[in-house]
Amino acid sequence: MRGWFTSWRLALRLARRDLVKHRARAIIALVMVTLPVFGVVTADILIQTAKVSPSEGIDRRIGTVATAELVRTGDDQKVVQGADPTDYGDEGDLARPTTLADIERVIGRRTMLPAALHGDALVRTAHGRESVRADQVDASAPLARGLYRLTRGRWPTSTDEVVVNRALLERGVGDTLRVVSPDRSESTRRIVGTIVDASTRDGSVAVGLPGAFPDSSASAAPDDGAAWLVDGPPITWAQVKQLNALGVLVTDRQIAGHPDDYPDPFPSSGIDESTFQVAVLVAVMALIEVVLLAGPAFAVGARKQQRSLALLVASGGTPAQSRRVIIAGGLLLGLCAGLVGVAGGIGLARLLVPAVQHVDGTWLGPFDVPWAHLAAVAAFGLVSALIACVVPAWIASRQNVVAVLAGRRGDARPVRAFPLLGVVLFAIGVLMAVEGARGRGDLMVSWSAVVCVLGMVLLVPVVVMALARVAGRLPLALRFAARDAVRHRTRTTPAVAAVAATVAGVVALGISTGSDALQNRETYQPLLALGNAEVTPSEDFSDVDPSTMDWTKVTDVIRQHVPDARISVVRGVQQSTPAGDYTDVRFQVPGQVDTDVSPAQSRYAEGTDLVVSGAADLPPTLVAALRPGDGVQAALAAGRAVVFSSDTGQARLRQVTISVDVTKADGTLTHVLSKTVPATVVYRGADVSAPLHAILPPALAQGLKLPTVVAGLELDQPHLSNAAQKDLDAALDGLATPATIYVERGYQTKTDALIIQFVLAALAAILMLGGTLTAMFLALSDARPDLATLAAVGADPRTRRGVAASYTFVVAFVGAVLGMLVGFVPGIAITWPLTGQQYPGSKGPYLDIPWLLIGLVVVGLPVLTALLVGACTRSRLPMVSRLS
Repeated sequence: MRGWFTSWRLALRLARRDLVKHRARAIIALVMVTLPVFGVVTADILIQTAKVSPSEGIDRRIGTVATAELVRTGDDQKVVQGADPTDYGDEGDLARPTTLADIERVIGRRTMLPAALHGDALVRTAHGRESVRADQVDASAPLARGLYRLTRGRWPTSTDEVVVNRALLERGVGDTLRVVSPDRSESTRRIVGTIVDASTRDGSVAVGLPGAFPDSSASAAPDDGAAWLVDGPPITWAQVKQLNALGVLVTDRQIAGHPDDYPDPFPSSGIDESTFQVAVLVAVMALIEVVLLAGPAFAVGARKQQRSLALLVASGGTPAQSRRVIIAGGLLLGLCAGLVGVAGGIGLARLLVPAVQHVDGTWLGPFDVPWAHLAAVAAFGLVSALIACVVPAWIASRQNVVAVLAGRRGDARPVRAFPLLGVVLFAIGVLMAVEGARGRGDLMVSWSAVVCVLGMVLLVPVVVMALARVAGRLPLALRFAARDAVRHRTRTTPAVAAVAATVAGVVALGISTGSDALQNRETYQPLLALGNAEVTPSEDFSDVDPSTMDWTKVTDVIRQHVPDARISVVRGVQQSTPAGDYTDVRFQVPGQVDTDVSPAQSRYAEGTDLVVSGAADLPPTLVAALRPGDGVQAALAAGRAVVFSSDTGQARLRQVTISVDVTKADGTLTHVLSKTVPATVVYRGADVSAPLHAILPPALAQGLKLPTVVAGLELDQPHLSNAAQKDLDAALDGLATPATIYVERGYQTKTDALIIQFVLAALAAILMLGGTLTAMFLALSDARPDLATLAAVGADPRTRRGVAASYTFVVAFVGAVLGMLVGFVPGIAITWPLTGQQYPGSKGPYLDIPWLLIGLVVVGLPVLTALLVGACTRSRLPMVSRLS
C-alpha cells in the first residue's frame, strides 16, 4: 500500500510540474472541461432558485401571520390529502353539508378570516375582456398580513372598491375596474390602491372584500366552496384527517414546513424509466463531447512528456507508472475544473438572479445552492478529464523507449483491430436505428446515435490516413496540414471526432424538426376556404346561447369595418343549451342501430357540425369543399339529407336512420324519435377531414323537431389584414352579445423550427470553433520547428497562416462530413416514430432533409472557421531551434 501511495505521489508531482511548465496547454484542457461544469452549475442553481417548495412558499399562500388555511371544496365529498393539499382526492359522499360549527368542533373557536384566494374574474380592459386573478379577502386584517404589500392608496372598505397590481393597471383599466358577470352584464369597482402580490409578479391581480366579484367568476376554493385563514395553535395531523372527513382541505404552516413527516396518499412514482434513460443519454453524449474536445490537449501533453517518460522507464519504471503520470495530469485538471466550474457557476448564478427575476412571472425563491447536485456535476468534470487522458496514457506507456531517447518518434504501431471494431459498432448502431424506426421507439434511435458516434471515433484515424494519401496534388499548406494530421493522430482524432459528434447531433435534430414541420404542413386541414372568415359567438362564456345573439348588431359591426363584405348566414342544429341539455343526433345504417354513418374526422368549421341549409344558400366554404361528383346541391334540392362518411360501403346508401336523443342537465335521457329518411352519403377518406358531419334541408330539420339557430356568419374573401382582423375582433368583443372572428390564412409556418435550426447552427459553430481552434493551436505549437525549416529554405512568411487555416479546414471539414453521414442514421430513423401513421389510413412518415442547414454546417462553417483562423494567425515566427 505504501509503494502504491508513493508511486501516485511521484506521478502527481511530475504532472503538476508539467502543467505549470506548459500553462497554455493546461489552460486549454482546463477550459474545455470547465465550461460544461460551469454552464450546468449555473443553470442548476437558477432552476432550483426559481422553484419554490411548499415550505418556502407558505408565506405566499397564507401570509405571515395566519396559522393555516381551510378550504371547503363545496362538492359534498370527503377528501384525502397529503402535507400539500394542492393534490387531493375524493373519498365518498358527505352525509350532509359541512357547516362552520362542524369545523369549530374540530379545531376549536378561533379567529377565522374569510379568504377566497387565487380565484379568477373576467374584466374589461383597453384590450378587451381578460381573465385576471381575483382574491376576495379583507386585506387590511391582521390575518392577511404578508399576502400583499400596499404601495399606493388604501385598502378597500366596501365591495365596490378594489386594489390592483401594476400589471393590471398597465392593461389600461383606468380608475375603475369593469367586472363582467356570467350573464355578460358589467359592473364597476373603484380602484383605491396599488399592491404588490406575494406570489405573482407580472400577472394581473385584483383584490376586494368578499362579494366584490361575482360568485361564479371568482372561485372561493378549488371547487367554488368557501375558505378561511385561521389563527391559533398549529393544526395537528389528526385534526387534518377529521377536517378531510368534513370535505375541508388544510394548509398548515407547521405541516408544510416538514412534509416528509406526514403520509402522502398520492406518492410520486419518481423518475420514470424513459425520463431516466433520456437523462443518461444526454449525460453520455455530453461526456463524449467533452472528452473529445479535451482529448487533443492531453494527447499533446503526453507526447511532450515522451522523453521524461522514456527516462523514467529507462531508470526502472514500469509502463503502469508512465500511465500514472499522464492520468495524474488528468486528475489534477479534473479537480481544478470541478472546483473552478462550481465556484464560477455559483458566482455567475448569483449575478444572473435579477435578470431571471425580470423575465419570470412569479417571485423567485431564496438563492438555493444544491450542493449534492453540484458535487455530481464536479464529479462529471473529473471523470471526463480522466477519460480524456486514458488513451494518451495508454499510448505513452507503449512507446519505444530507445527511439525516443535517440531523438526519433517512438509511437507504437496502431492496433489494427480498432478500425474493425469501429465498423462493427457503426453497423450495430445502424441496426438499432432500424429497429427503433420499426417500432421500438425514440430512445432506441437515440441510443443508436451514441453507438454510431463511438464507431465513428474508431474510424477517424483510417479516414485521416486515407485523406493524407490523396493529398499529394494539393497545395503546400493543405498537403502539410493533411500529413501533419496523420503524423499526430492522437491529437487529430479527438478533434475530428468532436466536430463529427457535434455535426451528427445537428444533422439528426435538423432532420427530425424539419420532418415534423413537413408533417404539420402536409396534414394541415383548413377550417374554411382560403381567405374566408367566420364570426361565431365568443367562447369566453360557456353558457352562451346562439339563439340569443344579436346577429343584426354583429352584422352592423362587420359592415363598419368591412363595408364590401359578402356575408352568409350559417344555420345549424343547436345541440347544447345553457341549461345543460344536450341533443344527440345520430345517423345510422337502416336496420343496424349499432352502425353509425359518420366521417373519421370533420373540421367543425361552421360553428356547428350539423348545418341546416338549402341548395341555394350553402355557405361558401361548404361549396368550396364539395367535389363535382358529390351531388350535394341536387340532394338538398330534392329534400334529401347529406351525410359524410369514411366507409366506402356506406357511400352506396340511399337512406339513413336519424336517431334523436336528449340528455337533460340532471342526466335524464329521453329518446325523441328515430326516423329513416332519404339521404345522399358522401365519401371522404380517413386521411381527409370532411367539412362537417351532415347537412339537413330546413324542412327535414323541422320535421325532426331539431332546434335550429344561427350558428355564425361567414365572410367571403373579406381581405382582412392581421391588424384589421384584430380591430374587428375587438369591436365584436365589445358587443352586449360578444362574438369573435377567425380568418383562414392557410398553413402558417411556425418559427419554432427555424429558431431550432438557427440555435443548432450556432451551437455547431461554437463547438466546431472550440474543437478546431484547440487542435489548431496545439498543431502550430508542434509545427514550429517544421515551419522554421520552411522559412529557412525560402517559404513565404504567410505559409504559417496558410498552414493554420488549412489544418483548421482539414479538421473541421473531415469531422463535418463524418458527422453528416453519422447524423443521417438516427435523423432519418427518428422520422418513422415521429411522423409515422397516427391511425390506419393516414399518411406518413414524412422526411425533410434540411440541405441548407447541412450545407452551412458541413461546408460553410469549416470555410468560415479556416478564414477566421488564417486572418488571426501571425505570419512570422519567433526564433526557434530546429533540432530536438
